[in-house]
Amino acid sequence: MIRFGLCCIFREAPIRFRRTTAKHLSTNPRPEQLRLLAEIIRHNAEALYQALAFCHANGIGDFRINSQILPLKTHPHAGYVMEDLPDAKSLVDLFRRCGRFSRKHDIRTTFHPDQFIVLNSPSPDVVQRSLAELIYQAEVAEWVNADVINLHGGGAYRDKPVALKRLVQAIEQLPAEVRGRITLENDDRVFTPADLLPVCRQTEVPLVYDLHHHRCLRDGLSVVDATRAALATWRREPLFHLSSPQHRGPTGPCGPHHEFIDPADFPCEWRDLDITVEIEAKAKEVAILRLMRTLPGELQQRCG
Repeated sequence: MIRFGLCCIFREAPIRFRRTTAKHLSTNPRPEQLRLLAEIIRHNAEALYQALAFCHANGIGDFRINSQILPLKTHPHAGYVMEDLPDAKSLVDLFRRCGRFSRKHDIRTTFHPDQFIVLNSPSPDVVQRSLAELIYQAEVAEWVNADVINLHGGGAYRDKPVALKRLVQAIEQLPAEVRGRITLENDDRVFTPADLLPVCRQTEVPLVYDLHHHRCLRDGLSVVDATRAALATWRREPLFHLSSPQHRGPTGPCGPHHEFIDPADFPCEWRDLDITVEIEAKAKEVAILRLMRTLPGELQQRCG
């Protein structure tokens, strides 16, 4: 069975998450900053519950949680620990309520940290800041019952084998609460599935196979081969990513994501798998609901 996943925000449903900036907060004294942060976090916890309820009502089995659901959590100046916030326990309780809902209704939740999270950077400072962010997301993941914190491999830094070796070393040093949730995803510029699969096997970290990225950055593996190899890295329900390109020009199917998913981009090889497929489309829930309506007939016609 395919479990479809919605990524972070909504197009039409009246569910919104809030953010703030360090610059905006800096205009207030620290007690007021913490009060404002607590207000935003409370709103986000309630919005997450609404998002999960929407997914449950519409047959969407997975929700990717925005990395800034606790805004500026690890910022060098505006950052905080939960105990700093007014009424911190009630805030955590709201997130734990989301976790109970997701468990009851079998809704998977995941995180996909921002691009500045780079575990294989040659800069110790970058790695340390990345680790702080991952620890924060693992803390929230425990509250909300999320089992994935998905990362790209990072940069090649002009020496891909050395960069991959640094990635292995960084993963092996992660705290247990982070390492137990970390996954690696092939990207469209640096690391292909063939690059990351040896790292995944060595560290026992699953590979999130992104089909669109693989089409943009090829490595000799077919979709069938990459799918099988990715599946073998998982000890729980595998997670894949699917998107359609905005343009299919002479440079190939790369570039920005389309508003919707072209059903022809869904591989026949995935049809009978028990996997989660997160849909990366700009139309968000509208795109997923359209795909869920049209995909079965299209697959029957195309795949037999």
